[in-house]
Amino acid sequence: MSDKRLNNQLNLAFPTEDRGEARRAVEEVTESLAANRPVESPGMGDQLMEAVCEWSNIQQAVRRVKRNHGGAGVDGMTVHQLPAHLEQHWPTLRAHLLAGTYVPQPVKRVEIPKPAGGTRRLGIPTVLDRCIQQAVLQILQGEWDRTFSAHSYGFRPGRSAHQAVEQAQQYLAAGYYWVVDLDLEKFFDRVCHDKLDRVCHDKLMARLAQRIRDTRILRLIRAFLTAGVLEQGLVSPLTAGTPQGGPLSPLLSNIVLDELDREVAHRGLRFVRYADDCTIYVQSRRAGLRVLASLTRFLTNRLKLRVNQQKSAVGLGATRTFLGFSFTAAREPQRRIAPSAIRRFKSRIRVVTRRTRGVSIARMARDLTLYLRGWLGYFGKCQTPSVLQRLEEWMRRRLRSAIWMQWKRGAVRFAALRKRGVGLALASRTAGSAHGPWRLAQSPALTIALPKAYFDSLGIPRLIVHR
Repeated sequence: MSDKRLNNQLNLAFPTEDRGEARRAVEEVTESLAANRPVESPGMGDQLMEAVCEWSNIQQAVRRVKRNHGGAGVDGMTVHQLPAHLEQHWPTLRAHLLAGTYVPQPVKRVEIPKPAGGTRRLGIPTVLDRCIQQAVLQILQGEWDRTFSAHSYGFRPGRSAHQAVEQAQQYLAAGYYWVVDLDLEKFFDRVCHDKLDRVCHDKLMARLAQRIRDTRILRLIRAFLTAGVLEQGLVSPLTAGTPQGGPLSPLLSNIVLDELDREVAHRGLRFVRYADDCTIYVQSRRAGLRVLASLTRFLTNRLKLRVNQQKSAVGLGATRTFLGFSFTAAREPQRRIAPSAIRRFKSRIRVVTRRTRGVSIARMARDLTLYLRGWLGYFGKCQTPSVLQRLEEWMRRRLRSAIWMQWKRGAVRFAALRKRGVGLALASRTAGSAHGPWRLAQSPALTIALPKAYFDSLGIPRLIVHR
């Protein structure tokens, strides 16, 4: 891109007070791109906003936003109200987008609990802003995605977490037993901790300006980045980061971290990245410590990202987890469910099968089935069936215990056991037992009365997936 065109891009895309920082960011990005020899790609045209505003593109964005559900933003509009709103207001909205004068609303800040403790801060844009972000994403992603690293798997079409885990497994099998875990601290909330927080957005915008010639798109993305956050009734500016919750955030984050991918690849290292989870595979602990130290400096000084020193570490592959999986310590390592993922599974099952929950077994089975189908879709690909078998047996014991409690009195329990084929003496002895439901759930009587076939009849899927 010529200096004249670049200056025009900066003048239109950045506020006046930011142009000096923006220019320096562009120069830094240009140097980095040249050093790492990026994949050549022609710049995107001057009419991108017209493509974004094509009604077919907008309709596709509406369908995606509705499919993703999600809560209302600061204006209270729901995903179900979006189509009618667009039908009524689209001519005006389109005019603002084409003129480059569209102003996004602030995002609503919410906090959700993390599985491992603590909370994750989400910024929820309005449904309309989510739709427009999605429409922009649909135009930009195909052009940008093909230039990303082959070792980047997160939030990319045709790529998945399972592919990332399998790639990590291949590195371990090839003898790269030591893993460097890089954890980026609150990456989506805050992309930098520099005194001039604007430099982070400037670096991102500079990367976009290298490829996007339509300054209306650049201004719109900048507006989404700096729309501000509504928290406790007050709107505060957002000068760093990509608020987690908007459709554009994953693509913008991949654009930021693409520079990390290129740096790691330039050094000849084997790595896998899924969003902000990045692992590098080396053959010795000493090499791992050296890589961790040098990449920490690169992330801090070049990308202005904060590395979480407590979570970043070097360790043997069998001791580390990646995307919910860990690996066995063997020459041919096998995928297994990480201990933390098993704890989350058990915690959820305990809630659904709680004996004092006060719902029918049919309702309990429906809730359980809904959760298990999603869980199996991900963790069913583990290669340690014995773990799944133990979890399945534990889950059935939870269900038998809950059913035993619902039968309540001895006479009811005796009649239920006899009805389900338990012999007279065994039914009488079990119904009158002083043992608690958890112990009796493993008794011969309940195993006969409530066999595996009974839980199959309730529609509860087996955890052992037969191939």
